[in-house]
Amino acid sequence: MVAMEARRGRRFGRGPNQTLLPLRVTHQSNTVSCWYCDFKISFFNEPLFAFGRRHARCLRVWFSVGIGFSLAALLGVTMILLWELAIALHLYNGNTRFSRLLTGSLFGLSPSALGLSVSVADVGYLLISTIISVTAHEFGHALSAASEGIQIEYVAVFLAVIFPGALVAFNYELLKAIPRFAALRIYCAGVWHNAAGCAVCGLLLCLLPLILYPFYVNGESPMVLDVSSSSPLSGYLSPGDLIISLDGMRIHNVQEWMEMASLLDEQALQNSNSSNDFNRFMTVNGRKGYCVPSPLMEESKDIQLINNGSICPNELTAFVTISCFDPIDGSGEDDHQKSRESIHCLTAKDIVKLKKCGDGWMKSISNSSSCPCSEDEYCLSPVKMPGLTWVEITYSSPYSSECRFEKNPFPGLENSDFGGMNCGGTFVFIGDVISMAHSIRLTAYRPRWSFAFGAYFPDVLEKILMCTFQVSLTLALLNSLPMYFLDGESILEVALCYVSLLSPRQRRTVLQLCLLGGTLMSVLAFLRIFLYKF
Repeated sequence: MVAMEARRGRRFGRGPNQTLLPLRVTHQSNTVSCWYCDFKISFFNEPLFAFGRRHARCLRVWFSVGIGFSLAALLGVTMILLWELAIALHLYNGNTRFSRLLTGSLFGLSPSALGLSVSVADVGYLLISTIISVTAHEFGHALSAASEGIQIEYVAVFLAVIFPGALVAFNYELLKAIPRFAALRIYCAGVWHNAAGCAVCGLLLCLLPLILYPFYVNGESPMVLDVSSSSPLSGYLSPGDLIISLDGMRIHNVQEWMEMASLLDEQALQNSNSSNDFNRFMTVNGRKGYCVPSPLMEESKDIQLINNGSICPNELTAFVTISCFDPIDGSGEDDHQKSRESIHCLTAKDIVKLKKCGDGWMKSISNSSSCPCSEDEYCLSPVKMPGLTWVEITYSSPYSSECRFEKNPFPGLENSDFGGMNCGGTFVFIGDVISMAHSIRLTAYRPRWSFAFGAYFPDVLEKILMCTFQVSLTLALLNSLPMYFLDGESILEVALCYVSLLSPRQRRTVLQLCLLGGTLMSVLAFLRIFLYKF
């Protein structure tokens, strides 16, 4: 859905023999046809005009600043279109991917969004953001006109074919009578208000932790909002759970969760590439070890050897004895036989509770030695297939009804509000860590008190602000295009009047050439976004 705005003035203005509509219009006809329909509103005419006249001086200064921004935006998007045209005609061998990315942002499209389905929630966010952005745009035109003493005829929302939009109608004769600079303020007001909307959204996003501080804790541990049924973590994590650590590393927010997942995936890839013949089938996972007591080793189940590999019985995981000092990189037959004999099948959920050893952990073990195991313990490391990652995930369930106050099971969280709650645990994930990280929906905020829908409010507010920022930016840039039926047409027309070297006839010719060229280049850039595969 793209918000569009029709050009004010000639298209929606009244003819020279018609009188100005009063502020209060009791009967306003709406337009309905097979390709276009609109709904006109006159309720805001009087309050907007009164507010504009009351604060005319301040508003004129405000919208005068907007002229500079709008002209700069007009020049900027024109340069982008010229750059896109040069690449399309092979006149410039630039970074075509970056060019399409930049142009896609201009039209409010992201290359990664092409070919992907949009959820109902995303459509809702887009609809709300579009309403906010379009309202700010049109009220900017209305307030600027009111500050210049021009009465508003009506505000209308329309649907042209499948494209929604809005407009503010003024009396064209009054627009022609006011000074050019005043008319330029009116035409630039919509773009300027969208730019101001971007600034407001950006500021609110930065201040959101402070604004929500009385009700939410931010940056302590990411909270699970949703776990899809197809997620490998389904059945292990539930909405309301807090992610405490990933592979021993403390996680404070969603960004750290994704960064750690990428780092673990890269580490697993490096280990897989450096594996030897035996480790083609089974590789030690980066020397991540656990100190396993001798009695537990003696109870380990026998393993089945198949084609230089090993398979443990169901619900058991293969572990191999490692040296805390010497890397396991032997490639001879004796090393192969020794590796096979040192493999044990154990229950992973029991092993992960033991003390850690080895140097493959993202977080160093507390002991300064790389092997803190005692004499009656063995350092065992999990065995995995290449391409899979062994990851420990520690979580807390503070909002669970089964949560009870006991000794804190998570060292380092003594100062947490949930420091005395034994309401979580640790489990192991073996697989594609990147897909796992994306399969759950997290938020950096958790409510201080449990209340209905409280966990979702910061996430919804954050997404609305981010989406409004993007839509407002798109509207500002889109309406800056030198293109027919957009604000750029009127802005360019008035701006050319200040070029004294051109006669009126020459200015009209230059205007039509610029608008025709801008429209064709915009259509070309728009088609390249959809026709090119990123």
